[in-house]
Amino acid sequence: MTTNQISATLTQTDREAVLAAVATIREKLPFLLDLTAEERRSLPKMGDKSRAFVSKALEVARQNPDFLPRSFDLDEMKRDVELFESLYPVFLALTQLQELVDDTVVAVGSDAYAAALLIYNFAKASGKGSGLDAVADEMSKRFARKSRKVQPQGTTV
Repeated sequence: MTTNQISATLTQTDREAVLAAVATIREKLPFLLDLTAEERRSLPKMGDKSRAFVSKALEVARQNPDFLPRSFDLDEMKRDVELFESLYPVFLALTQLQELVDDTVVAVGSDAYAAALLIYNFAKASGKGSGLDAVADEMSKRFARKSRKVQPQGTTV
């Protein structure tokens, strides 16, 4: 028998409450962006090492605003830094939650698939005349391989 990694239920009421909580998060963060992969790649990233650099740069700019060009918006930078610092704990919490949900989905999916494989193998092993032939044949389609057409020599596709 397979190892069952998780045994739990999620009631419809709890599921709806979780989805409502996610909707509330989205509602409270109406400024969230949806960047393309190319946009993400092209942006400079601020990690842990860069946080101190950004804070120091902001402080230097606050104390010495005269050396900055007039077009530099120090207030906007301050808002960006404050928003980053406000969002970062939310980011960490949601990342941890995402990892937990992802791991749980993988584990419960694995449990269900392993059990289904056992059922399929038992149905196949029960033999002809057991009334499970049609079901086993239908289930076997999951494992059917598509045949590759072999091109005659000298032809191109």
